[in-house]
Amino acid sequence: MQTSIHYLLHSGKNSKFLYYLCAVMREIVPAAILRQQLDKELDRCRERYDMRYVEERVEYYCKLVKPTPLGNDAKPLSHFHKKGNSSTYYYDSREIVRWFSPTLVWQYLFGDIRDIPDTPTVVKSRSTLVDNSNSILLNLDKCRHFVFLKDKTPFEQKKDMAIFRGQIGNRENRRLFVERFAGNSRIDAANTLAKGGLFSTNVDGKATSPRLSLYDHLNYRYIMALEGNDVASNLKWIMSSNSLAVTPPMTCETWFMEGRLKGDVHYVEIKDDYSDLEEKMDYYSSHTEAARNISQAANEYTMQFRDQRRERFIALLVMKHYFEMTNHA
Repeated sequence: MQTSIHYLLHSGKNSKFLYYLCAVMREIVPAAILRQQLDKELDRCRERYDMRYVEERVEYYCKLVKPTPLGNDAKPLSHFHKKGNSSTYYYDSREIVRWFSPTLVWQYLFGDIRDIPDTPTVVKSRSTLVDNSNSILLNLDKCRHFVFLKDKTPFEQKKDMAIFRGQIGNRENRRLFVERFAGNSRIDAANTLAKGGLFSTNVDGKATSPRLSLYDHLNYRYIMALEGNDVASNLKWIMSSNSLAVTPPMTCETWFMEGRLKGDVHYVEIKDDYSDLEEKMDYYSSHTEAARNISQAANEYTMQFRDQRRERFIALLVMKHYFEMTNHA
């Protein structure tokens, strides 16, 4: 019980209370005022020194290059309500779309999405293995996904071990990992709670108790970032630390642009069957300069997402382009 309370208070995750407080406070400003200010806001931001960088990210998130019609189930923004939608997805998308005319129509799919829609649709995640032009990325469920940590422990002073904590569920890649390294002295791999709350155990008895905070993970040199229903949600905070993210080639991406990450540059890339994991650990533990180079590149990559004003500007441009390509097709 004591350890679980410690986890609640020091998990390292973003505060849901502050997230919802900010979301509700944003709603106080009438959307009509934002719509009146949209053009001025975009014009001010276009004077940025890094406008070419902004444009590249807009093109990455919304790849539509010609007018493309939406499906028959497209609905106007005026019909977009919290009822029936996950609250975090609703508030994150609402933060952006309320700047636009309520008569504009759109399509969205909330949740962990891999399949590419038949028509242009706003999503949190998309596959990188196929043409994903119809999947338009917004930064959704960001309270859970966009977590960055301050890590004061150098790579060399961490445990020369790898750690994995995560829900296995029906994720075959995670089940194989835990089963393969069960009892391995260098790899601490375990399933975590799937249902029932903080003090529950899974039906199969494989739940890990107590749960580890994000900062507890930072005691290890290597932290596994294994994809779940879509991306590995821990990848972002691992890359903000002095530990190394370890993962097979990624197949899915979000606003974090996982598709732009390079193996053994931003993270340690291993085979899909995990057979070379310990070999890679041995290499970077004996080549600490190479390990620090990966950590530094990862840290630098995460920095581009810290400017909240720029992130909003990019999102506004993504949706502006989306509406231009779909509402006039």
